[in-house]
Amino acid sequence: MLPLTAAARLTRAPTLHLVSMPRPLPKPQQYIALVRHAATATATTATVSRDTSEPSPVSGLPERTSRRQLINDAKPFSHFLTDTFDRQHDYLRISLTERCNLRCVYCMPEEGVPLSPQKELLTTPEIIMLSSLFVSQGVTKIRLTGGEPTVRADILPLMRQIGALRSQGLRELCLTTNGLALHRKLEGMVEAGLTGINLSLDTLDPWQFQIMTRRKGFDAVMKSIDKVLELNKHGASIKLKINSVVMRGINDKEIMRFVEMTREKDIEVRFIEYMPFDGNKWNKGKMFSYAEMLDLIKEEYPRLERVKGHKNDTSKTYKIPGFAGSLGFITSMTHNFCGTCNRLRITSDGNLKVCLFGNAEVSLRDIIRQSNNGQPIDESAFEILKQLEIDRNRV
Repeated sequence: MLPLTAAARLTRAPTLHLVSMPRPLPKPQQYIALVRHAATATATTATVSRDTSEPSPVSGLPERTSRRQLINDAKPFSHFLTDTFDRQHDYLRISLTERCNLRCVYCMPEEGVPLSPQKELLTTPEIIMLSSLFVSQGVTKIRLTGGEPTVRADILPLMRQIGALRSQGLRELCLTTNGLALHRKLEGMVEAGLTGINLSLDTLDPWQFQIMTRRKGFDAVMKSIDKVLELNKHGASIKLKINSVVMRGINDKEIMRFVEMTREKDIEVRFIEYMPFDGNKWNKGKMFSYAEMLDLIKEEYPRLERVKGHKNDTSKTYKIPGFAGSLGFITSMTHNFCGTCNRLRITSDGNLKVCLFGNAEVSLRDIIRQSNNGQPIDESAFEILKQLEIDRNRV
């Protein structure tokens, strides 16, 4: 799916719904009871321990319990995260900020978008609280998005706290970024538990980059890509994907240049069909379809072959024999993947969205702040609430 940027707030009233046939969406209201419970059990859901000998707050079992015992004691997947089609939503995307240091033409107007007052945005303790809660209910993958998440000042300590949720069942901690500042923070992110990066890059031409993003920074982005690959050579295991939005007459001539990136580099280049968002002046003529991209690549590489993917993949994956990397196609406009969607989204102001192009939202922020008289839960308030919960349990 197209990475959310500061224009994410605009997607609450999309100009076009991409679902081609009626289908009931999972109701976000079903999460209210779950989050209300979390608001009265802050210590249980938000306290993360790095000591693997401590009992897990989810299972109550020591971390070194035998595999057989864990299987025997395993609980059914949470009904809170299972929708009316029995899809298990074990993938959570959290927007850390509305801010972005680029102004991509397909993403937002040139003048940018109005930003929310700071007090309306989730604080770090609130993000950790919600992350821990969803992991306790079965979420195994968390992706941090924005805006541009690397512009958040406390991104590294925040990632360390989320990464510590591996002891509770989190398997993947991923990041969607434009790569501009990534190289400066990458090593700390890897130490925090980063496992995957989706890096947005729509052109390999420095001048075209400046036109498409309305900012300079191509060299910094390439430096970030090179640093990821270098760390992987030295033992890191970061799954790197390059996301490229293809627009007819703008960057469609660069498709083959991106394909060539995968010859020697172990990366997945994913081509995204240009999608409509408020303010990006979308028109059908700019949309370069998946079928057209596939035909173009097959002219040069007729042995291009489809790779079987995971049932919840949004991307159709292909590989050219002999190439180190792979290719993917995100076909939001011509072949929707709603039927296998397992994603939930929390916006930077704390609203839960079960569908990027749906209007239904529920404010998790307001629910968890009820325990703090409606005020943001900062570090000091978090410690007070935690102590209150400990004292309550002793009574």
